[in-house]
Amino acid sequence: MSRPAARIVSLLPAATEIACALGIADRLVGRSHECDEPPHVAALPALTAARIDPAAPSREIHEQVGRALNAGGTDATAPALYTLDAAALAALAPDIVLTQAACDVCAISTTDVQAAVQRAGGGARIVSLAPTTLEGVFNDILTVGAATDTLARAREVVARLRARCDSVSCRTGQIVRRARGASSSSDSGRPRVALIEWLDPPMAAGNWVPEMVALAGGIDVLGHRGDHSHWITWADVAAADPDVVALIPCGFTLDRVIAEAASPAVRPHLATLRATQEGRLWAVDGHHLFNRPGPRLVDSLEVIAEILHPGAFCFAATRRFARRIAAG
Repeated sequence: MSRPAARIVSLLPAATEIACALGIADRLVGRSHECDEPPHVAALPALTAARIDPAAPSREIHEQVGRALNAGGTDATAPALYTLDAAALAALAPDIVLTQAACDVCAISTTDVQAAVQRAGGGARIVSLAPTTLEGVFNDILTVGAATDTLARAREVVARLRARCDSVSCRTGQIVRRARGASSSSDSGRPRVALIEWLDPPMAAGNWVPEMVALAGGIDVLGHRGDHSHWITWADVAAADPDVVALIPCGFTLDRVIAEAASPAVRPHLATLRATQEGRLWAVDGHHLFNRPGPRLVDSLEVIAEILHPGAFCFAATRRFARRIAAG
C-alpha cells in the first residue's frame, strides 16, 4: 500500500515555483504572502506577513530594515521582519515545510520556522534552501525532489534548465567571438554591465548574478562570482562606465522599478550615465526574476542575454518582464 502524498507548506516563492515545476502543486496547502507564481497558488492560505511597509519608497524600506536589524542585534526580543501564523501552520498539519536560510531580509528565517513547527508539535520536516549560485539552485531542486519523492522529475527539470543555460552560453560565445574578430583582448566583444539590486541607496547584485552575466557573454563591472550583493554609490556606477545598466531591485515589479527609476532620488544619477544616454538602461522585474532563486533564474539569464546582445535573441520573459528606459 502506497503512503499518502506529503502535505507541503512553502514559505519561499522560489520553493513554491520549484514544487510546481516538479508537478506537485496539488500537495501545497499553504504559502508565504509573496508566493504568487504560478498564479493559482494565490488561492492557498498565506501564513506570513511583512512587518515593514513593502509599498514604501526604496529609501524608506532600507531604513525600516536597518532599524529592525539593528534592534535585533541588541535585543533578542526585537520583532523580526516577518511574522508567521503558527496557529494556522499547525492547523494545516504539513508534513514538509519549505523555507530558506540565505537571507533574513528576503523571507522569514529558518529559526522562526523551526520555532513555529515546534510549537505546532514538531512533526513537520523542515527543508531549508540557501543557494548562492546557479549550481546551488539546481541542487535545491534536487533536494526538494528527494524530500517529496519526485527526484526523477527533479533530475529532468534540472537537465532542461542546464540545457537552456548551455544554449545561451554557446550562442553568446559565438556572438562574442564574431565581435572580437582579430582583437587580442580577451574582453573585446563582451558588453560591460552593471546590475543594480537596490536603488536608494544603490546595491550591486551578487550571488548567482555575476555568473549569469558571464554565461550571457558579458562582464559584470560591479559584482564578482561568489560574492554577495553589496552596497555601492552611484559614483561607483559612473566610474565603472558600463555599456549596459539593468535595474533589478529585489521584490519590485516592473512598473514599480520604472517608477522608482524616475524618482528624484534616483533619476539624476541615472541620467548622467553613458548607458542611459546611449539607450541601454533597462528596468527588469526583480520580484519575479533575478532575485528569486528557482527555475526562473534561467529566464533571467535569457533576459540578460537579450539585453546585452540586442537582436540576437527574442525571449518571452524579456517581453513580459523587461523594458528599456528612455534617456529623456
